Amino acid sequence: MALSGTMVKQVTIMSDGDVFHEIFRHRPHHISEMSPGNIKGVDLHEGEWGTVGSVIVWEFFHDGKPKVAKEVIEAIDEEKKSVCFKVIEGDIFEPYKTFLITVHVDTHREENVVTWTFHYEKLNENTPDPDGFMEFCLNVTKDIETHHLPKTN
Repeated sequence: MALSGTMVKQVTIMSDGDVFHEIFRHRPHHISEMSPGNIKGVDLHEGEWGTVGSVIVWEFFHDGKPKVAKEVIEAIDEEKKSVCFKVIEGDIFEPYKTFLITVHVDTHREENVVTWTFHYEKLNENTPDPDGFMEFCLNVTKDIETHHLPKTN
């Protein structure tokens, strides 16, 4: 059984894809306002918001428990509208040896496609694939979308 894996999921959003990318690049600390049931807070530990090499600490709720992930921004591609985070500390290292998260937005007029890609290495063959964590990321995506959709009366 392979200990390394890649998981890719896409979700279509009706809100602005450029805004979505800009949030993950420059304003991840605002996500707790958009998805308060999932994200408790996001703090800058080193560097500057939106720059490669910056270290960000995420406090979040997953599987009904508070969790923490410390990540370094490994890459930003403005043309492709993607941000790549490498997890360097936190609860995700209980089941995984390495974990890399890329969030990418394909922008189109009314519909935009958000792609989440995980590259990971399990600690052992009994470790499950990160399906639950992927579902968590898709839920946060939908919360961000809902936050940015026009409010109807």
